[in-house]
Amino acid sequence: MVTAQPVQTMRAMVFRRAGQPLHYDEQRATTMPGPGQVRLRVHACGVCRTDLHVLDGELTQPKPALIPGHEIVGRVDAVGEGVTAFSIDDRVGVPWLAWTCGECAYCRSGRENLCPEACFTGYQVDGGYAEYAVADARFCFAIPEVFSDVEAAPLLCAGLIGYRALRMAGEANRLGLYGFGAAAHIAIQVARHRKQAVYAFTRPGDRQGQAFARSLGAEWAGSSMDTPPQPLDAAILFAPVGELVPAALKATAPGGTVVCAGIHMSDIPSFPYRLLWQERAVRSVANLTRRDGEEFFAVAAQIPVRTTTTVFALEQANEALQRLRDGRIEGAAVLTP
Repeated sequence: MVTAQPVQTMRAMVFRRAGQPLHYDEQRATTMPGPGQVRLRVHACGVCRTDLHVLDGELTQPKPALIPGHEIVGRVDAVGEGVTAFSIDDRVGVPWLAWTCGECAYCRSGRENLCPEACFTGYQVDGGYAEYAVADARFCFAIPEVFSDVEAAPLLCAGLIGYRALRMAGEANRLGLYGFGAAAHIAIQVARHRKQAVYAFTRPGDRQGQAFARSLGAEWAGSSMDTPPQPLDAAILFAPVGELVPAALKATAPGGTVVCAGIHMSDIPSFPYRLLWQERAVRSVANLTRRDGEEFFAVAAQIPVRTTTTVFALEQANEALQRLRDGRIEGAAVLTP
């Protein structure tokens, strides 16, 4: 093992029980990296809606005394045995996908995002709401220099999931984005780079969000229950609201696809078959693959994608999460330990 300096304790925000705010721990024990792992000194960690699903108990299998956070950017300060991809002081990004078995049919067929044994950062593995984080080096990404630490953090989930959702949506000329938050404000930049026309749907009455979408190149922006001026070829739902599925189907042309991009969604209400008829499709996006990350970071650096962020100190994590819940974050929230 190679280490830059001995560190025994750190500051961290800890999840104890669903429905409670995170606990601020000033003396959390640090962990040294094992074989194949690296330890990072965290410089930035994005705040994601998935973190809210953990805090609310909608994701039901978190590790005990969990440190949330899965959009981590930091510098390597310790390297475990066998790691050759990264060295001390390399800048590294850690995403949601923390580990897969590498042996199941899904892993062997390039669908490691569906591995039944997979573990996830900030859920079954401690994440980045802390000064240090340990990760499997195989699942980390080098961060292009064009991005600062804070700019890069939202790319590691909002960006990656948005990119996978865009792939699932296909080559839509007219693309609808439902829920204009962290993921959508990145996805629209990739879509516009591809010359796709984007139609943005926000919470009813969210004129600020609609103006934000238009500033990023949306052809049209309106309420999530509005009918767009043109039928959509595809729609992506970033908002975890099941009732938006039939609304998006209604707005989508024959042969179109509605992609549900969240890890959790409220129940989808019943709807008439005519909304699905004419070869419309509804599909979900689950997690990400390392290939998604490699492709996305290359495209994001080429564009280059620019993330809009609001920065919070580590101990302000609960405030950041509440503002995200209330829809009071333009773009993405990022903690800077």
